[in-house]
Amino acid sequence: MVLSGCAIIVRGQPRGGPPPERQINLSNIRAGALARRAAQGQPDVKDTPDEPWAFQAREFLRKKLIGKEVCFNVEIKTALGREYGMVYLGKDTTGENIAESLVNEGLATVRREGIRGNNPEQARLCELEDQAKASKKGMWSEGGGTHTIRDLKYTIENPRNFVDSLHQKPINAIIEHVRDGSVVRALLLPDYYLVTVMLSGIKCPTFKREADGTESPEPFAAEAKFFTESRLLQRDVQIILESCPNQIILGTILHPNGNITELLLKEGFARCVDWSMAVYTQGAEKLRAAERSAKERKIRIWKDYVAPTANLDQKDRQFVAKVMQVVNADAMVVKLNSGEYKTIHLSSIRPPRNEGEVHKLVFLSACSYGWKTNLIFLFVNVTVDYIRAATGPGESTPAFSERTCATVTIGGMAIKNGKGLHSKKEVPIHRVADISGETQKAKQFLPFLQRAGRSEAVVEHVFSGSRLKLYMPKETCLITFLLAGIECPRSARNMPGGMQVAEPFSDQAMLFTKELVLQREVEVEVESMDKAGNFIGWLHIEGVNLSVALVENALSKVHFTAERSPYYKTLVSAEEQCRQRKEKIWANYEEKPVEEVVHLSEEKERVPNYRPVFVTEISDNLHFYAQDVETGAQLETLMETMRAEIAAHPPVEGSYSARRGDYCLAKFADGEWYRARVEKVESPAKVHVFYIDYGNREVVPSTRLAAMPPAFSTRTLPAQATEYTFAFIQVPLDEDARADVVDCIVRDIQNTQCMMNIEYSGASCPHVSIQFGDTKEDVGLGLVKEGLVMVDVRKEKHLQKIVTEYLNSQESAKSARLNIWRYGDFRADDADEFGYRR
Repeated sequence: MVLSGCAIIVRGQPRGGPPPERQINLSNIRAGALARRAAQGQPDVKDTPDEPWAFQAREFLRKKLIGKEVCFNVEIKTALGREYGMVYLGKDTTGENIAESLVNEGLATVRREGIRGNNPEQARLCELEDQAKASKKGMWSEGGGTHTIRDLKYTIENPRNFVDSLHQKPINAIIEHVRDGSVVRALLLPDYYLVTVMLSGIKCPTFKREADGTESPEPFAAEAKFFTESRLLQRDVQIILESCPNQIILGTILHPNGNITELLLKEGFARCVDWSMAVYTQGAEKLRAAERSAKERKIRIWKDYVAPTANLDQKDRQFVAKVMQVVNADAMVVKLNSGEYKTIHLSSIRPPRNEGEVHKLVFLSACSYGWKTNLIFLFVNVTVDYIRAATGPGESTPAFSERTCATVTIGGMAIKNGKGLHSKKEVPIHRVADISGETQKAKQFLPFLQRAGRSEAVVEHVFSGSRLKLYMPKETCLITFLLAGIECPRSARNMPGGMQVAEPFSDQAMLFTKELVLQREVEVEVESMDKAGNFIGWLHIEGVNLSVALVENALSKVHFTAERSPYYKTLVSAEEQCRQRKEKIWANYEEKPVEEVVHLSEEKERVPNYRPVFVTEISDNLHFYAQDVETGAQLETLMETMRAEIAAHPPVEGSYSARRGDYCLAKFADGEWYRARVEKVESPAKVHVFYIDYGNREVVPSTRLAAMPPAFSTRTLPAQATEYTFAFIQVPLDEDARADVVDCIVRDIQNTQCMMNIEYSGASCPHVSIQFGDTKEDVGLGLVKEGLVMVDVRKEKHLQKIVTEYLNSQESAKSARLNIWRYGDFRADDADEFGYRR
């Protein structure tokens, strides 16, 4: 490797592994220093650019020396171990003197301060430098000599658009660094973009970074890195940038001597990776063949390889099962005689998978050729061919569970012998709009689906007992569909704040729905849509209403929204029968005393129930956030534990990728970590976060964010800051008057303990009355008395006594001409122009 115009790294001959390296610095000369990026975590240190002609000097040596045999002698070795000497091209000192060549081309200067008059080599360098100056070569010429090298990570906001703009055409590049056998750093020419490229379709052993900062190599990681380094490092190559999923750039490196991807596989330094092989442009079958060759020879990472065989009993090797679900074009879920469900993958085939398709399910690649609808709920013969072992997750690669691969036949015909894409007929093009969760698109479809009445659909996936994904063949779209009129137990879900625990009988409800409707043709009535773009309605299959069926089987409760539907009486009757039998979800049900209901309905007076809270944040619109004092100790304990955990295992700066809606940890201005929710991501330098336990907001760089461990998620302790606003008062619209109110409230109750009572609900948050913790005086009433706010008159009977008290205080403030009443009652009919209204 060439580090700069006056420093190189040489290696000896490999003997049983990567050889030792040695850095040699050229004596008596100096070339310009290359650019250096400031280390992370050192804000006072700035990036340094290339010195003039530094890059040209580096390139001159790179082209002359990389991959060549050289001879060197060491003249000086410093106390720090740096070695200075002369380097000659070839086997001995009769070859080309590299230092002289650099000086002669005007790419390096001579260190004349240390020259001794009797040294002919130094004198020769001075003579060559004078000639270069006279000829105006290199740095001695007028102007030029600077290059701008840009890191793609910091200069291109959307790497995917950059990759797509190259249209998978080979571009010239120089390999600048090899991180491991399958990940390199390349300089793209002629625009001088530095980019990290992961080789498509393969994965080499890596170097894992431990908690203490040290690296531990996986078996053969060093050998794989050396294999790639010795062939590509600082070589001129061509790169095909093929894809950019999740900010990871995948590509193939082409060298005149071969394709490094295929060579790594063939020599047993890498394994095939399905998730990235889909974008490999040179033919995935070549990679499979190369990997198979290494497995057969049992070399390197495959030294302990044993061919996968189904070491099963005859009854487990061959059996008859019922098809319950077609997962995709080469996998299905079958039900065994024992009632167990098993996923079967068709052996030795690979279905079409087109990257970038909007329709990510495999409905089209399977059902389009007719075998999905032919198989559902039929009995098939399964012969297990082999079992593919599970693979663990690696860096940027997912984990794959164990797979049972088999030949499946029906009526003596193997399912995988279909024609479809192998026929000579033109392959039909299917375009499906996936509008699941797309609120704007769903709004456009909603009126049409509502007017259509009952529409045909196919159930593509069952998320839970009442949440499904449907394919609408007439509209050629995929939608998320929620069953109306019922409240089904929630299944376990991986939420941003951690794993949501499954509610009782959620698995049974989901299994019931799967067995009844999965991948079956159904009819749906769409009634409405939620704010997330999911459609809500009724689903029918062969005369059975799925909502009613779930309630009848004690797997769901009736939701109050069913009252407006024609199925309400049926639902209530079915629920009552299950409740009386105390079946499944009603097993622990107990009737509520009737007297309690009557008492509540007849209650006419306001019965306050003040509880202690701690006010943490007050906004400009007089909304505020408060914590319950009762749970304060839990929050303190969680914070102490969380910060101790962070101190013991600090998060890697910059490793967290913020997404809107995610729960995370954020470092506040005081240097401490707090729980937060991402509200908006403008850029990596500007992430809007909301501190869920305190109610304040902040814009921070992503380097001050970290993933939230499940132990500290909202499942462990819910967000402690709850939003409220004052009851019975109306805040002035005038900005100055409003600011006076906010200043008064901040001074009186922020960061203090108060007593709070919820008076009535509001559009965005509850309306409450607040009392000072010591005097028990009403804070809102005090604002009215001082003439800072107006009274919001409520009509509820049980609130009339306190509203009257507020109105009397307002009249007193008006009479005294306090604050907003200093010019009298401004709420006349023509007062809108002044920013006030009744």
